[in-house]
Amino acid sequence: MKSAVETLSPTRVKVSVEVPFSELESSVKKAYRTIAQQVSIPGFRPGKVPTRLIDQRVGRGAVLQEAVQEALPEQYMAAIKEHDVKAIGRPEVEVTELNDGDKVTFTAEVDVRPEITLPDLSTITATVDEIAVTDEDVDAQIAQLRDRFATLKGVERPAQTGDFVSIDLAATVDGNQVEGGTASGMSYEIGSGQLLDGIDDAIVGLSKDETTTFTSKLVGGPNAGEDAQIEVTVRSVREKELPELDDEFAQLASEFDTLDELRADSRGRVERQKKLDQAYQARDKALEALLAATDVPIPEGVVTEEVDYRKQNMSEQLEQMGSSLDQYLAAEEKSAEDFDAELKGNAEEAVKTQLVLDALADAEEVGVNDQELTEEVVRRAQQAGAPPQQFADQLVRSGQLAGVVADVRRGKALSMVLEHAKVTDSAGNEVDLTAVLNPAGEPRAEGDTAEGDAAEGDTAQAEAPAEGAEQEAAAKAE
Repeated sequence: MKSAVETLSPTRVKVSVEVPFSELESSVKKAYRTIAQQVSIPGFRPGKVPTRLIDQRVGRGAVLQEAVQEALPEQYMAAIKEHDVKAIGRPEVEVTELNDGDKVTFTAEVDVRPEITLPDLSTITATVDEIAVTDEDVDAQIAQLRDRFATLKGVERPAQTGDFVSIDLAATVDGNQVEGGTASGMSYEIGSGQLLDGIDDAIVGLSKDETTTFTSKLVGGPNAGEDAQIEVTVRSVREKELPELDDEFAQLASEFDTLDELRADSRGRVERQKKLDQAYQARDKALEALLAATDVPIPEGVVTEEVDYRKQNMSEQLEQMGSSLDQYLAAEEKSAEDFDAELKGNAEEAVKTQLVLDALADAEEVGVNDQELTEEVVRRAQQAGAPPQQFADQLVRSGQLAGVVADVRRGKALSMVLEHAKVTDSAGNEVDLTAVLNPAGEPRAEGDTAEGDAAEGDTAQAEAPAEGAEQEAAAKAE
């Protein structure tokens, strides 16, 4: 095999490959076997059709095409490995010459990782909000807990904000009933904003068995984006009764004996949450500063694939909700052009982020050990509501485990940015994030310490996700 690489731009190359026909013999034989299983010729069992009959009935050209498609991914991978091409995305492959018994030549244009010059991480700065826990913060925390132990009591008065009502709903558009637009005995908290726009104003003031009609724009279903007339009938009104704030409530709602102890614990919880919010803010701002300080040529092909993926994913989610992308755009009063521009901007930002963090991880030889990978898989399994082992097996089968490794590796690279960056709060105080985020950039579990992380170290070096498998799959798809 002969190969050469031509640089088309900082983010794209053209790989030219010439393969002697002798190196395709095994693929040609395999092609005959594959086609023999597919054709039906009287007198011959499937898979037993002689090659001469396949040439007569199907044609030698079809066999060669099958052989080339089977051999091309391996030859492509060998070429990019030989020239150390850091390929990303899907290659555009074109067979330029196919001479039976002589040679096959093809070209593959593919996006590559650009050369990136990283800034001195000590020059990265970020300013975050100062942490201040107020009595109002603690009161809000206690109020949430108190609300969980509230009871509901029926009342004979008009409904008010905060009440729970049982309602019947019926939606029509131009006098026609909306598909799936009726409900009976639905429980709803007035003021929660979890149902239809305008329903809170419509219900407030209604008593049991009273009915009213209001107009609301539908956000799902076949009539998404259209104005509907909603008839709502209140069947019952119940108000919340909150428990008294005393030591008895503290014993009921927690492991503490007194309200003062409960308030002290709540203050600590609020402070920990604010520290975590501050750490995430620092992470976002440090990353923003890193990207602003780094010149990154954007591979357009990768961005296009990312845009297509995001649009397809969103369309599928909307379809599962009984809606469509067109209906979503109508409801959001957004044009297709504006939506595409927004998607492209987000995709470019995501691609640039990955490229910069991957470059930093490469430069610092960042690895991912078994424990870090396991913790990430378990975390994702919990988010998906799946058993960890089953989730891990699915990642392996679908070839997505390398992507998880890459995400953890990028998280660790971003943590390195935070270690070297100067992070201060709005009052000028230095912010220490090591007590809040672990080396992978995720919140520490209770009891985790920075010393424990340092003691464990990397037990297995993991490179950035090997692109070989996805490149081979992409080449086959061509």
